[in-house]
Amino acid sequence: MCRRLFLLAIVPFVFAACGGGSDVVTNIPAAIALESQAFSSGLGVNLAASTKTADGLYYRDVTVGTGSVITANHTIDVYYTGNLPDGTLFDSRTSGVPFSFILGQGYVIKGWDEGIVGMRVGGVRQLIVPAALGYGTFGSGPIPPNANLVFTVTVLGTT
Repeated sequence: MCRRLFLLAIVPFVFAACGGGSDVVTNIPAAIALESQAFSSGLGVNLAASTKTADGLYYRDVTVGTGSVITANHTIDVYYTGNLPDGTLFDSRTSGVPFSFILGQGYVIKGWDEGIVGMRVGGVRQLIVPAALGYGTFGSGPIPPNANLVFTVTVLGTT
């Protein structure tokens, strides 16, 4: 699981062939705007109490840390949980060896690269990530296409 988030950040390639000039029809659901999305009450999502970025990401500090401010190009260590809007847990790392990555370098989904900037070490932030800043129209593993995502991220430190 140490590299799961990193691996999920790599968009899979999907090839489709169509013959005779006909269009390929898929059953991929369209993305739902976060403002229209139903969230499980157990996730504690409150868009009205969150900050919305220009790209449509919402974030809310659950706990403001007391350590240094995180900026792009920092290598950070985090614990996290990742849920689908219905509350389904698709990934987590909440103990043991933290997940480490360089922020702002594309090692993780765009929603993380954008939403973690400005946190402080020791802080906990909820990220409500629109599909376009997550795994997009392809999805990845247990994450379906066009899925909005809810992460709770705790910054443990920088290296």
